[in-house]
Amino acid sequence: MCWCSTTTEKTPDRDFVVDDQALVRARFCALLEATDGLEVVAEAVDGADAVELAARHEPDVVLMDIRMPRLDGIAATRQVLALSRPRHVLILTTFDTDENVFDALEAGAVGFLVKDTPPPNSSRRFMRRCGAERSSHRV
Repeated sequence: MCWCSTTTEKTPDRDFVVDDQALVRARFCALLEATDGLEVVAEAVDGADAVELAARHEPDVVLMDIRMPRLDGIAATRQVLALSRPRHVLILTTFDTDENVFDALEAGAVGFLVKDTPPPNSSRRFMRRCGAERSSHRV
């Protein structure tokens, strides 16, 4: 299940994956790198590293896990979105609860993706839909 927004904007080129599980990070990085026009510019293992690396690499879209050590994904989302460069955060989680969706959107995330969701037919189309203006609906 994915909660994300619709957009008419160009697909973001620079992506950043944040998850404390190496296998999950590798899965999402491989999916993004296999898509023409998308580039993974950084990876982080927790929210604190995510904030530091987002400031350095200025990604267009951050795929952010909710539950991580040191700084959780909701708090990290708020901090990343407070940085000077506009960017979008898509929350990753194993928990598809209404509370998680609400907290993620309230923090400024444009979407919510459950980790066991099958890869979309087109990663490019998926990133385009999840990379812009906020309005929650199911994809």
